[in-house]
Order: sequence, then structure tokens, then C-alpha cells
Amino acid sequence: MTGTVAQRIANIRSQLPTSVRLIAVTKQVPVETMRAAYAAGLRDFGESRIQEAATKQAMLQDLPDITWHLIGHLQNNKAQKTLEQFHWIHSIDSLKLAQRLDLLAEGRSRKPQVLLQVKILRDPNKSGWTIPDIMADLHQLEQCRNLKIQGLMSIPPLRLETAEIENFFEQTAQLADRIRLQNWSQIQMQHLSMGMSNDYQLAVRAGATMVRLGRILFADGSNET
Repeated sequence: MTGTVAQRIANIRSQLPTSVRLIAVTKQVPVETMRAAYAAGLRDFGESRIQEAATKQAMLQDLPDITWHLIGHLQNNKAQKTLEQFHWIHSIDSLKLAQRLDLLAEGRSRKPQVLLQVKILRDPNKSGWTIPDIMADLHQLEQCRNLKIQGLMSIPPLRLETAEIENFFEQTAQLADRIRLQNWSQIQMQHLSMGMSNDYQLAVRAGATMVRLGRILFADGSNET
């Protein structure tokens, strides 16, 4: 996509329902470009690496209304730093990690908002719960009282055909509906984080409430996973 960052953002926004939150994936994107995105109205920035995010956050302290999203894989030993640096965590991929974050979040004034990463199809390159595993773990996830579990996140495997990607997103939405119908008190299914530069339109049609876009916003830009 050609044009300035502001023009690209405006073009994408014109395609998205107002209910869909646009998260700019800024891994490897310079701070100056992030400032241009901010000036164009973006307030949600997604990072994959703790240290890179910390450097950028220090350089953007004058923009206090940014919401920071962790979208990359989270290691247990970086859980504490993640709670300090991010408002949203999209990549909770195991019961062990959820329980670790829940323990560390106890007593914090603001409960972290998190999404559960699911693996709808077998994919050795992706982390996350399979459908049977997440259904089995819901009772224990319900005990994570210090987390605000807000929904699901998913990333389709590479090299799927368009119809397969669409079906993948539809299955993610159906899983969220299935969980919602069980009426958990701690596990909310208000959000679906799915869709990147090459497939966000399919994700929106399937019910995404958050899309994570890097390359299409920052032409030379970011890795979106």
C-alpha cells in the first residue's frame, strides 16, 4: 500500500467497523514512525519483545494515553516485567502461564487485561491451547481472579487458502461462543484478536474485535507475530 503512514491508517480505518480496534504492530518500527501513527490518531501499539518495548516506552513518555499490547510469545521468566509494561497481553498460551501471571498480579491496582491464545489447527510453529485443552482448563482459568480474561487470540498457520483462513477465523469465533455460553464469571469472551495485514478483512467478517496490523501500515515495517 502506497502513501504516508497517516494515509494508510485512514484507508484501513475506512474499511473497519467502528467496533473493531486497530492495533499497530510496531516491532522494528522506528519511534519517529510511531509518532506519526499517533499523530494520525492511533493509540494502540503492539510489541513482541519486552526490551524493545521498554526502550520505546521510555522515548514516548510524553504520550501517556498510548495503550500497549504484548502480542508476542511470553516466557514465564518475563511475566513480572510484562505486567509492569503492558495494558493488554494477547498471548497467554498455557494454564501455567495464566496462573503465574495471576499470582504476580495479586494486589495490583489494575488487573491486567488478557486474551487466551488458541491453536485451532495443528501448527508446530504456534503456541496456544488446542480446543480440547482449553475446554478442559476453563475451571482452573476461572480461579485466576487477578486477571481480566477478555477473549481469544489466534493466528492461522502459513500457506492456507483463503477459504481455509476464513474457516479458521470462524472456528475461533465459534469457540468463543461455546465458552461464553457456559456463563463463567471470570472468563469473558468480549474480544477476538485475529487478523493481520494479509487476512484482516476475513477476520473482521468472522467477528474480530481487534486486528493486529504492521506491514500494511508501515510499508517497510513490522513482523506482525
